[in-house]
Amino acid sequence: MTIDVEDGDLSWTEAAPVNIISDRGVLDHARLANEVPIEWRFSMKYQSHTLHVSPSPYDALTQTGGASSWTSDEPNSDAYAVIIEFTMTDPAGGASEVVTFVRCFPESIEFTERAAEVGCHAVMAVTPYYSKPPQEGIFRHMTAIADATDLPLMVYNIPGRTCRLIEVETLQRLAAHPNIVAVKDAVDDVAWTTEQIAALPDGFAVYSGSDDLTLEIVRAGGVGVVSVASHLAGVQISAMIEAALADKDDEADRLHHGLMPLFTALFVEPSPMPLKAGLSMAWDAVGEPRLPLVPPSEETVATVREALIGLEGL
Repeated sequence: MTIDVEDGDLSWTEAAPVNIISDRGVLDHARLANEVPIEWRFSMKYQSHTLHVSPSPYDALTQTGGASSWTSDEPNSDAYAVIIEFTMTDPAGGASEVVTFVRCFPESIEFTERAAEVGCHAVMAVTPYYSKPPQEGIFRHMTAIADATDLPLMVYNIPGRTCRLIEVETLQRLAAHPNIVAVKDAVDDVAWTTEQIAALPDGFAVYSGSDDLTLEIVRAGGVGVVSVASHLAGVQISAMIEAALADKDDEADRLHHGLMPLFTALFVEPSPMPLKAGLSMAWDAVGEPRLPLVPPSEETVATVREALIGLEGL
């Protein structure tokens, strides 16, 4: 699987980034532009068929739930304009792939249009939460976003956060739209996901939305993951997916089992609380989560630290 913006294809391993928060509790655009780890910059290039042997820890940057805590003066496109500024001049060469996140309607339409204007290459749209829309409402919502621009769209199916499952039949209808090309599956039910993959048309990409289920989903016919853990273990996760796709089961299993302590640690408390702690250990301070999230407990920090140590030699 390659990043092919023109054809609407996405990549194997996409990172769901955290927001860098300043001491004043606002998005720190300066640090985002100037101090983001160089691995992020290398990772967001247009990859060739040798994507899987690239030193990049992951292949695209995908904003997921962080936007739900942003204020009205911190729109998606402001953050992505900063991201695009450095990825378009990536020292590794080539174009970036940046996928933005949209939520409620009509804000989703506005954010999608603005994301296209500043150069984002795709959009990920989550089911509207709280309102509990029926399947027809979900279908119309996603269709309206897809109609708003020519950007390829990834549907985000995460009923644990939205209280609404996007049913297989609705996904089949959505897949008929030329701009709707993929789904991020965070349903956490491999049997359901297997049924979904079988029902969707060829070429419609199913991504794992749960790090611990990535291997099973890829073996069921999925193409990759929109990952939390890739910030800390992107190389290993990409290697696991490569091994699974190449039917190197023993190697895929070895990597999966070695990664499981990290996958578990990052969700001991609500994400991204543990991830922020891990990034602060592995890179530099990225700030505390905004309320209603709080810094993780000392026990969680210790669990994340132990998981990071366990990655050595994997």
